[in-house]
Amino acid sequence: MKIVMVLMLVLVLVALASAGIFMLRRRQEGGASDRHMARALAVRVALSVALFLFVLLSWSLGWIKPGGLPTGG
Repeated sequence: MKIVMVLMLVLVLVALASAGIFMLRRRQEGGASDRHMARALAVRVALSVALFLFVLLSWSLGWIKPGGLPTGG
């Protein structure tokens, strides 16, 4: 489960980076760069929501358990 969560988090970061690249790239004819940036940001939001729901589902099914911080005592 942790591998799936880390992979989804990496995909979120890749989508965010691609949106940044499209934002910094020179504008093309017809605003194609804007459409690509908007699509990349929409993918990032969708992946973030899916990751959040996957974590909730995993917790409710007992696949993952909260560990908390070690208290040292």
